[in-house]
Formats: sequence, structure tokens, C-alpha cells
Amino acid sequence: MAMVKIYRYRLRALLSTSLSPSPVHSRCFSSSSFENVGFIGLGNMGSRMANNLLKAGYKLTVHDVNCNVMKKYSDMGVSTKQTPFGVAEASDVLITMLPSSSHVLNVYNGPYGLLQGGDILRPRLLIDSSTIDPQTSRKISASVSKCTLKEKKENWESPVMLDAPVSGGVVAAEAGSLTFMVGGSEDAYLAAKSLLLSMGKNTIFCGGSGNGSVAKICNNLAMAVSMLGVSEALALGQSLGITASTLTNIFNSSSARCWSSDSYNPVPGVMQGVPSSRNYSGGFASKLMAKDLNLAASSAEEVDQRCPLTFLAKHIFTEICKDGHDSEDFSCVFRHYYSGKSEHNS
Repeated sequence: MAMVKIYRYRLRALLSTSLSPSPVHSRCFSSSSFENVGFIGLGNMGSRMANNLLKAGYKLTVHDVNCNVMKKYSDMGVSTKQTPFGVAEASDVLITMLPSSSHVLNVYNGPYGLLQGGDILRPRLLIDSSTIDPQTSRKISASVSKCTLKEKKENWESPVMLDAPVSGGVVAAEAGSLTFMVGGSEDAYLAAKSLLLSMGKNTIFCGGSGNGSVAKICNNLAMAVSMLGVSEALALGQSLGITASTLTNIFNSSSARCWSSDSYNPVPGVMQGVPSSRNYSGGFASKLMAKDLNLAASSAEEVDQRCPLTFLAKHIFTEICKDGHDSEDFSCVFRHYYSGKSEHNS
């Protein structure tokens, strides 16, 4: 009887093992091969991000359409290339920080672009930190995934792309405190995390390809609508006889409290250290907000999503830009659209 019990126990154990699903092992990428970093796009944001990579000890190869910027980096001892393809050929991982979708497409698919070599790529990982539409991010990612690596190392069988736009603006780029919103392979995201944290303080994985771009345009949409709401309420309050500082104190101790009221107040004279305190200079330019709202509006149309506030915000910021305020911080909507007054003049 004892032998029968032992036999039954072993049989159950055998059946349990054979019927259990095999564990699924994720494809783990190593970041140890990221010694050589390429960087394309050395504008206000990109130059500061690249500088932080240099401070972190990465070997950098760069490209920009501005010859003066290229000379500056060359004088610093940084390797410069005349084409995006030249940067790719010298890089294990490559980062792009460009103004628009068309610029990103040109860097990848244009003459002397990253994909000039057909289906062969040197970089194992490509990271686009530009703010572009999710559809373009996904299109480029699909093209990259069809390529093969020039040289395979560790677990990298094929090149991978991440879309990783940022939040924080020029100040955070300078300080290395950006937040990265990342879409793509989670394993590739984990491999890239230490590199991203050389330029920022937060990284958030958003899901599949294009989701980083989705997160960025949705964040900026909410920021724009919030600023419009706060500006409208403060301007109305002034017209009805209450000071902006009093109304701001009420907002910030009640249900209307938000970033636009307590950290980035649009009324000159209410808060120090924000663009409204320096005639709306610096900060996040209205033309960039208009661009991001255009991306949100186009994406909403593509998926047939009702977004009335998106289109209204897009119209308002486009109008501000046409009136010559495109380089002023987007909080200037308080003055130039709502005709709000400075606190000392209200």
C-alpha cells in the first residue's frame, strides 16, 4: 500500500510538471555596449542633453544642421559628422532631438539618413526624444525593426527603437532633471534607463511603440487647457473687481488648485521666477504649444475622438502666434488673448 501511494504521488508530480506552461522568458537587453553614443539635434534642448551625457562620461558623436554648433562641439573635442548616417556608423546607441515629425523622417529616411544603408544598422538602440505624432513614431519603429544589426552583441539580435519625448523644458534639460515618457519594448527601456537618467531624473514606461509620444501630446494638451482655464478665470475676476493675487490664493487653497495657478501663474506681479514675472520671456514658447496642440488635434481626428477643447486651444494659440507672440511663453495667453492686467495695474 505504501508503494502505491508513493507511485501515485510521483505520477501526480510528473503530470503537474508536464502540463504546466513553460515559463516565458523576456528578451533581456544589456546596456553594457552603450559606450559610443550618437546625438542628432543640438538645439536648445538637445545641446543641454548632450552636455549631460558628456559629463556622465559617454563618448559622443554628434550632428546638427547648424555649422556653428558643430564647430563648438568640435572645439570641445567631441567627434562631429556631416550626416546622420555618419553618426550612426560611429554609434552603439543613437538619440535624436528634433523640432518636428518632418525633421525626424528626414533624419531617418532622407538623403544620408540613418536608414541610408538599407536594412543594415550599426546602432543597437535608437531613441527619439522629439515631440512628434504617435503615427510617425510607430512608422519609423516598424522600419527600424525590419533592419538587421551590422554587428550582433549579447542579446541584441536586431535594432530597437524607443520614442522618449521629455517634459521639463530647457531649465530641466540644463539641470539634468528631465522626465522621459518612453514607448516601445520594455526590455529595451530597461536597458536604456541608465542612459536616460544621465539626462533626467524620471523615466516612465508608457507601453508599446508610440505611447511615449501619446503621453507627451496628452500631457501638453492638459497643460494648455489648464492654462487657458486659469487665465480666463483670473482675467474675469479682474474685470469683476477682485485682484489676481487674492483669487490665486483662493484657487490654491481650494478645488481650483493646479500647476498653472500655484507653480506657473500667468499674471505678472503675482509670482516670482516664472515667465510672467519677466515679460513672458523664457519658458515654453507659444509656437511650441501651438505645434503640440496641432499634433493632438491631428491625432484626435485620426481616431475619430471628440476633443472640442483641443481644437479651441489650438485655435487660440495659433492666433497668438499670428499676432507676433510666438516666441513668448505660452502663459502670455493671459495678456494677449484675455487682455489680463499685471497685478500692480489691476
